Amino acid sequence: MPELSKRVGEFTDSVIRRMTRISDATPGSINLSQGFPDFDPPQVLLDALREMAGGGEQHQYSVTYGSENLRRCIAEKYSPIHGYEIDPETQVVVTCGGTEAMMAAMMTVCNPGDKVIVFSPFYENYGADAILSGAEPIYVPLVPPTFNYDSKVLEDAFRQHPKAIIVCNPSNPCGKVFTREELTEILGYAEKYDAFVITDEVYEHIVFPPYEHVAAASLPGGRSRVITCNSLSKTFSITGWRLGFLIAPPDVPDLAEGVKKVHDFLTVGAPAPLQEAVCAGFTLGKDYYDGLTEMYSRKREIFCKGLDEIGLKHTTPQGSYFIMVDISDFLAKEKFKGWSDQQFCEWMIGEVGVAAVPGSSFFREPVNHLIRLHFARSEESLKDAIARLGKLQKYLK
Repeated sequence: MPELSKRVGEFTDSVIRRMTRISDATPGSINLSQGFPDFDPPQVLLDALREMAGGGEQHQYSVTYGSENLRRCIAEKYSPIHGYEIDPETQVVVTCGGTEAMMAAMMTVCNPGDKVIVFSPFYENYGADAILSGAEPIYVPLVPPTFNYDSKVLEDAFRQHPKAIIVCNPSNPCGKVFTREELTEILGYAEKYDAFVITDEVYEHIVFPPYEHVAAASLPGGRSRVITCNSLSKTFSITGWRLGFLIAPPDVPDLAEGVKKVHDFLTVGAPAPLQEAVCAGFTLGKDYYDGLTEMYSRKREIFCKGLDEIGLKHTTPQGSYFIMVDISDFLAKEKFKGWSDQQFCEWMIGEVGVAAVPGSSFFREPVNHLIRLHFARSEESLKDAIARLGKLQKYLK
């Protein structure tokens, strides 16, 4: 039999989705591994979806790079945020989730052998994106517990002349929100060393005061350097709709055309009825986004307080809905001696009925003492999860 391609041997399956499958196969387990909510989207979206379920041309192919209505909604929302007029025809591409937007961006800008800077810890897809694009990742550590980067290390990475840097803001998995000063510095290096800045901003509306999300595209150099990748999944609790988008920099007109070609042959197009239905979400105003912040702030408070009461060491995210829990004290016990974080997570599903993601899947560095949990669950589910995690206390005695 012919051999499979070498590229598929260079990365594993998604550890996040693997943990979901193990959780799903364990009756009664609460899945805090894969970050999707257990509550409904806004009613206005449910109403629009119901309307789209009727007959009509929306059930056929839309324009491959996104319906006219949705691209217009995206352009109208982000033009004032970016500080320049976004052309929905030449700059916006609707994709099958933010994941495809990232892949399309990488495949558009990278040649085999190009280098791409990736902050570590990182969302696991970035490594696979680089490999599938034929690019070589250069990892720059975000140092716990603050997850700040060292400017000298970052510039040393830029001195290797990468084609691009990926910036997840807010960060999955560590919850870091990059400051205006940090983003300005990154753009300065991108200008100096002639690189693109590919941003993943899917958690832009889940940021906790006093921190604030700054769109990199709005900063000096953004018009020519920043490729914005985003998703509607987290903002509207519609992870299953698979709707993302990319906004290309206006000063690089060929870039969007390249993304359109890649997207066309990757997926043809995102689901047409859902593209039309989601436009209703763009009618939601400031009250909705303020309410989103308040809701996730309550969930973060409930979850962090519960972890504190149990005695589990953890991060407190500046943005996103992810928390990293330190399991060093467990791994120091005889029962867990020699265990990997993967083994601990699988044991935890069976023992306490809560699913987490092993932190090693997010780090380039040899990290084995962290696991990731999320709090995008109803308050009732979070309290249930905390009660179950409380069973871990006996293993620390």
